[in-house]
Amino acid sequence: MDTFMIAMRLVHIVLGVFWAGTLFFFVTFLEPSLRAAGPNGAPVMQGLVKRGYLNILPAIAGLTILSGLVLYWRLSGGLTPGWVTSRYGMSLTVGGVASLIAFAIGVLVMRRAALRIGSLAATLQSAEGAAREETMAGIQSLQVRARVSARWVAALLAVAVAAMAVARYV
Repeated sequence: MDTFMIAMRLVHIVLGVFWAGTLFFFVTFLEPSLRAAGPNGAPVMQGLVKRGYLNILPAIAGLTILSGLVLYWRLSGGLTPGWVTSRYGMSLTVGGVASLIAFAIGVLVMRRAALRIGSLAATLQSAEGAAREETMAGIQSLQVRARVSARWVAALLAVAVAAMAVARYV
């Protein structure tokens, strides 16, 4: 019994379920509900930010990826070409690459847009007239960017989950 591999697999699967599940929930239910609530949805998003949503989720995603890389390295025997090009190896590679792209989009696009929305929203109360309209337009543009990037992240995570779930059987 390889206790290290069991621990890495447990970390990878549990954190991966949390990461993907959170994004699936956000994209499918929470974001559309917040959007439908209009300005009344802002306190909910502010509550998520206060509870560390924009910091905890990237950390969980990063740990999922790191544990996945360790698993991949060990399973592949140090990136043995025969294993990497096998159907099993290719399936895990597709899943891993999809999760890396999802992580990059999540951190570099989605998270940045959400943080910028928060900072603009904080200035909104003191803004008047044209400055207020300009700030609102900026917030709306960033909301679209965050929404579209979140959908891409969720779609890529769906690919990662599917590829890893069937890897052993392809």
